[in-house]
Amino acid sequence: MRVVPLITATLVLVILYMFVMERETLLSWAGVEPGTAEAATPVEALPEPDADAPFAVVVERIAEQDLESAIVLRGRSEASRSVEVRAQTQGLVLSTPRARGTQVAEGDLLCELDPGTRSASLAEAQARLSGAEAGLAEAELNRTTASRLAEGGFRAQNTTATAEAAVSAAQANVQAANAAVAAAQAELDRLTITAPFAGILEDDSAETGSLMQAGGLCATIYQLDPMLIVGFAAEAQIDRLAVGAMAGAQLSNGQRVQGRVTFLARAADAATRTFRVEITVPNPDLAIRDGMSADMLVAATATRGHLVPGSALTIDDEGVLGLRLVDETNHTFFAPVRVLRDAPQGFWVSGLPETADVIVVGQEYVTDGIEVRVSRRDEGASE
Repeated sequence: MRVVPLITATLVLVILYMFVMERETLLSWAGVEPGTAEAATPVEALPEPDADAPFAVVVERIAEQDLESAIVLRGRSEASRSVEVRAQTQGLVLSTPRARGTQVAEGDLLCELDPGTRSASLAEAQARLSGAEAGLAEAELNRTTASRLAEGGFRAQNTTATAEAAVSAAQANVQAANAAVAAAQAELDRLTITAPFAGILEDDSAETGSLMQAGGLCATIYQLDPMLIVGFAAEAQIDRLAVGAMAGAQLSNGQRVQGRVTFLARAADAATRTFRVEITVPNPDLAIRDGMSADMLVAATATRGHLVPGSALTIDDEGVLGLRLVDETNHTFFAPVRVLRDAPQGFWVSGLPETADVIVVGQEYVTDGIEVRVSRRDEGASE
């Protein structure tokens, strides 16, 4: 059993010897002339790398295009007007309360308060006004009489001045009495609280017999026709919107509505840094409720940009976002850009020439002003 491994090892040694030391003899036994194998498979010498050769990059020529002329926002519905109608004076509520959800027209009675002694105060003020007016008439008569007597020499001139002073005092009394009458009448008018505009009562109006203080809530009214659809636009979007632009929205219940932009905020929200956008839409059947979620589509002004691969974006030494480009002499330069929005194919950016040769492979390994060897992705050729 030990002889077999020894024989095998001996054969391997013999074969290795023949391949290494007696190769020509072995080839002659096989019918191959010495030197033929080397000539059949010549080995080419590898060229030495050229340290001065330009760095190779891949460039894509990208032309400026029109972006989609609409902006998608997320928003909600909101009543165009809402108000809490409150009392300006105190008193017991005499009117029957209106139920929540009731539609009211402008001027409809919401709450009526007990006048109490206010009617008597008005009558007293009117009586004082009548007395003041009578006193003014008497003072004017005395002034006329004194003036004629002074002209005929039957009375001293200073009596005329006294009569003038009496007339002025009577006129002041009349003005004060008029003010008192107006105040008493205004106090009576405050007892009747009416709707300032047409809308829907969100809560029941004040209950009969309740004591309402000055500033007490009588009713809350929402105006739902027309309705507002409110969204918030980012800083990159707000400049593309304009008041009066067409817009539409799809509500959470599937309803679709159309309207126009009626308001664009000039100040950003402090927390989100977004700008409020309001769309006014008709709601004659009051089907749109306040606070419903909505997907908004707003027509935007035309904007042009370049659609570049996301991998091509880079940052320079100053931390500015941009792209590496090549000029007509195949030298590189950096161009700062502003991202307009993202897309499935990359990013829409602005700030590039109308047609730009953008480095899409190798931009991270070159700096400004160096010559590169260009391979064009769109043409499949090298320069």
